[in-house]
Amino acid sequence: MRYNRRPIGSRRNTMKNTLLLALALFGASAFAQPAPAPVRLRGTLEKIDPATMVIKERNGETMTLAIADTFTVSEVLPVDPSAIQSGAFVGTAAVTGADGTLSALEVLVFPEAARGTGEGHSPWDLQPGSTMTNATVTNVAAGAKGRTMTLRYKDGEKTILVPEGIPVVTIKPADRSILVPGAKVFVFAQMRNGQPTALRATAGRNGFAPPM
Repeated sequence: MRYNRRPIGSRRNTMKNTLLLALALFGASAFAQPAPAPVRLRGTLEKIDPATMVIKERNGETMTLAIADTFTVSEVLPVDPSAIQSGAFVGTAAVTGADGTLSALEVLVFPEAARGTGEGHSPWDLQPGSTMTNATVTNVAAGAKGRTMTLRYKDGEKTILVPEGIPVVTIKPADRSILVPGAKVFVFAQMRNGQPTALRATAGRNGFAPPM
């Protein structure tokens, strides 16, 4: 059996073109939708100035983004897993195991002021086949492989295993001073006026990476 292999440079260009196409399509959809969904970018900040930021994505591609006038910054920081308790509002990326159990990849404990953010259960792009559930914790129980948390949102409920050792974090408002070269960032971007534009960014200090 023969395989046709494209040069590495060609594959990288294809990935970058695919991302730019996605941004363009989201931008074009603004004519049909009042608020097109942004594209999520994860990587390392290479450079920033008042008007633009350059990030190296996790796939190795480098992108230059304009910075929106309404651009906001949040800091992500680790918290003790005990912060996952009944009544907390959390967001968790998870994958479904062979037995159908949802297993968390990370848990974000939202500050009270952000309660209700993105409430619901939907596909996510942290890993292939991953999901995101933003909901209120109604129960936490210890188990053999970690803890399980029951999450309730307006349209349903999910029970998710929280393995030992996964990142458990929270976020807080920050300013651009944390956006230094080398910072790990999670950026929401959108095509605006024909240019990829950063709407908001989440970053960690001292190399801590946003796990979502």
